[in-house]
Amino acid sequence: MKFGIDRLIGEPALRAPLKGRRIALLAHPASVTKNFTHSLDALAATGDVKLSAAFGPQHGLRGDKQDNMIESPDFNDPVHGIPVFSLYGEVRRPTDQMMASFDVLLVDLQDLGCRIYTFITTLRYVLEAASKHRKSVWVLDRPNPVGRPVEGLKLRPGWESFVGAGPMPMRHGLTLGELGGWFIKLLKLDIDYCVIKMQGWSPAAAPGFGWPIGERTWINPSPNAPNLFMARAYAGTVMVEGATISEGRGTTRPLELFGAPDIDAKSVIAEMRSIAPDWLKGAALRDCWFEPTFHKHVGKLCSGVHIHTEDGAYDHAAFRPWRVQALAFKAIRRLYPNYPLWRDFPYEYEHGKLAIDVINGGPALREWVDDPTSKPADLDALAIPEERSWADEREAFLLY
Repeated sequence: MKFGIDRLIGEPALRAPLKGRRIALLAHPASVTKNFTHSLDALAATGDVKLSAAFGPQHGLRGDKQDNMIESPDFNDPVHGIPVFSLYGEVRRPTDQMMASFDVLLVDLQDLGCRIYTFITTLRYVLEAASKHRKSVWVLDRPNPVGRPVEGLKLRPGWESFVGAGPMPMRHGLTLGELGGWFIKLLKLDIDYCVIKMQGWSPAAAPGFGWPIGERTWINPSPNAPNLFMARAYAGTVMVEGATISEGRGTTRPLELFGAPDIDAKSVIAEMRSIAPDWLKGAALRDCWFEPTFHKHVGKLCSGVHIHTEDGAYDHAAFRPWRVQALAFKAIRRLYPNYPLWRDFPYEYEHGKLAIDVINGGPALREWVDDPTSKPADLDALAIPEERSWADEREAFLLY
């Protein structure tokens, strides 16, 4: 199969509309061709693409920022002699000065298929700015590595943030190119928009179910996205960023596991199975121990739960990571009623709101966890209608 960047590099006819125009690239470390050439270098090597600027999202063009919520500076690229603007530094939205540096913006970002992943919001912001400044945006499409499944509550009005770009569920099941089309309709943008589609992407094909295992190497799109299995769990485990327990940052398997020094993982797993065994289908849970080298509970031995999706226990259609993690929170709340589960800090610069609510685009999941009388069916009653409506809504934007 071919990603969008490979088609643009390999098919001169696709590049013809770029001739004579100033080109900028929004990219990160996973923005590489099939032979591992960074997209910025590959575009420069064509000889017919006039690069005038580049942009880096969260974690930077080079992916140099390991921890979460660490800003990146602007700099000048020493090889290509162009400015590299940070969209996760002094600003999140491109400034007028940044927009004046190009005519066409190429977006080549590997996404994880989850609303919380900030590259989605960056796409929204650059589309809005491009519409305002009459610039063109081309998305060089890449796979949604977790395929087409939909899960979670839609973001509620008034809960928009840098981790909540619009009213979609946690797992949206779209590629970045498809999401761009949805944003344009949602926001009623007047914009010259183009998607360089992938060739041969089969989101339902085993064993990758979205990621072309055996054809393309996984390259971290952000420092704590080390493999496909993290991507599969991420729509659930990312919620742990809003909790006091660890999501495994500072370990070799971040966002595949969670835990803390003062919980018993075996008891948590047993309680999860007692509350909603149907929600645990499609993956295997293993109790483990880990000691984070940075971030929450640094240097402390944590009792943890590892969510395994890499073996024969994985069932792509059955696995529902958002519910698995919600169930873990529920089990901890039942086992330890007074546990200080929710972190209170300005998550992604949102003040006056609990981080778990910002992540979920509203308070409903937290309220379900904290309500001692709530049942799994109550959360399903909220989520299932929204999951079904989203599946219908996105249909018009599917390109594959």
